[in-house]
Amino acid sequence: MNGRLVIIGIGPGSAGLITPDAHAALATATDVIGYGPYLNRIAIGVHQTRHASDNREEIERGRHALALCESGRAVAVVSSGDAGVFAMASAVFEAIETGPETWRTLNVSVIPGISAMLAVSAKLGAPLGHDFCAISLSDNLKPWSLVCHRLRLAAQAGFVMALYNARSRARPDRLGEAFDILRSELPSDTLVVFATAISRPEERVEISTLADADQTLADMRTLVLIGSAETRRIRGTSFLYTPRSVPA
Repeated sequence: MNGRLVIIGIGPGSAGLITPDAHAALATATDVIGYGPYLNRIAIGVHQTRHASDNREEIERGRHALALCESGRAVAVVSSGDAGVFAMASAVFEAIETGPETWRTLNVSVIPGISAMLAVSAKLGAPLGHDFCAISLSDNLKPWSLVCHRLRLAAQAGFVMALYNARSRARPDRLGEAFDILRSELPSDTLVVFATAISRPEERVEISTLADADQTLADMRTLVLIGSAETRRIRGTSFLYTPRSVPA
């Protein structure tokens, strides 16, 4: 029996933002693997085996999925948002690279999902209308000094920034430190968006300026969007956009 492994992005939260391709792949899986809270967001049938694990066990989760696939199972690995953005696709391919040679011949594919930054952008209007970047503020897998370096260069380059993993109980002050770096590079009236649990019932969106940005508005469910010098709010509305053109 030939196994297969599909890595699936299940979107930011709303069931309506899970793509038809993702639904179809999930329906045919024998085993569904992922972080527990993400598995709770999808329907798992009686014919399927649920494999939940902790959020910091990505590589182990990928190895488990590959071993099941090698044994002939139809495996689905799920991630919130898009599986290729700070999520499980990279972990699975790292496991393939460092694992047994036989894993390199397995039937592995990736199904894209709607990432949090795209869902937030759509909610607000078009803040990602021009050049932008995504930066994770987590220093679990890279040094904080590198995060700071990238923040400073992104600000100097004029990118709109989508900040993932903005704040957690283990890192309560990193977002504040990031704001201090950005305040040294960007105008004080730069727009800052705190988008928490986007597309879910508990969704909350707050718009501030860099001068007044309060890190306590964020948690691990929050994507923080930093506008560029060109990003603007349409007066009398909640819409933000970044023009597609930049003055010469």
